[in-house]
Amino acid sequence: MAVLCRPAVQFPDHEITLADTVGSARRLHPDHPRLATAVRLIENTGVRTRRLLQPLDETLRHPGVAARTELYWTAVRGYLPDVVQAALDQAELTRDRIDAVVFVSCTGFTMPSPIVWMINELGFSTRLHQLPVAQLGCAAGSSAISNAARYCRAFPDHNVLIVACELCSLCYQPTETDVGSLLAAGLFGDGFAAAVMRGAGGRGLRVGPSAAETIPHTADWISYEVRETGFHFRLDSRVRDTMRAVTPGMAKLVADAGWSTGDLDFVVAHAGGPRILDDLTTYLDIDPAHHRFSRAALAEHGNTASVLIFDALARLFDDDVAGSGARGLVAGFGPGVSADFSLGVFI
Repeated sequence: MAVLCRPAVQFPDHEITLADTVGSARRLHPDHPRLATAVRLIENTGVRTRRLLQPLDETLRHPGVAARTELYWTAVRGYLPDVVQAALDQAELTRDRIDAVVFVSCTGFTMPSPIVWMINELGFSTRLHQLPVAQLGCAAGSSAISNAARYCRAFPDHNVLIVACELCSLCYQPTETDVGSLLAAGLFGDGFAAAVMRGAGGRGLRVGPSAAETIPHTADWISYEVRETGFHFRLDSRVRDTMRAVTPGMAKLVADAGWSTGDLDFVVAHAGGPRILDDLTTYLDIDPAHHRFSRAALAEHGNTASVLIFDALARLFDDDVAGSGARGLVAGFGPGVSADFSLGVFI
């Protein structure tokens, strides 16, 4: 058995509103020929507030890759202890009961990974299995859940800690002025999350079968270009039409379990934007109200990459729908273009 306990999430203190975002776009790019289009797209993301690691004026600067890497490290060391402890408390476990850590992040790079810092500074076992993941982007949260569940089913006396750290603001590039970059600057936020997958015992979401899907020849639709100034995010407008290609695999997973998509009690999907959720509603024939957890996470914190799925899950755990026997789907989408999805039942 693999049971995902309630996730813990944490966000930086610096809040910016939609008005702040639109105002900065107008101030920085007053003569941009497609400014009106960019502003319209930003306003249609559904994002109302976001939390950033630094104040907005500092976020809009680029102090260099080395300085940004140090900011990333400082944030990891500052925020991880509390969010990890909160996740352990939710699972009613201590550090010595954790056998593996899946650490996901696509917005900063260190070697060794922060898992080693957790062993050295937070008291985790030196025999910890380390599973750092850096290249799954927004899909990494759901992938971490399905892979941690497989690990626990293979080793039922083990427990896995999942940690997600995303500092999307450290990837902002002031010189990027195409519409996709302006949209990204108004969509992404920063955040931290942790959750425990228990191999035995515990209460929460029992994670069952999972599947994955990669759409051929879409590798450059969501991607990073690595340059002297760091990661340059690329987002192709064709991404908004990709749900048609991945939903048949999701429907098959549900059907293979003997379920019907129309009878699901919940759906938690990574909300890259509202179009993804609208298309899932249409192609899977599900109740649009199921997306309230994902939409709330997107509206309040923006797209926080791999963290968003845990933000939405935490909201689900706190809702009445998360009663014993409730059945649903957890799904994430990211570069590739790839999808990872799992079925779950609350126990």
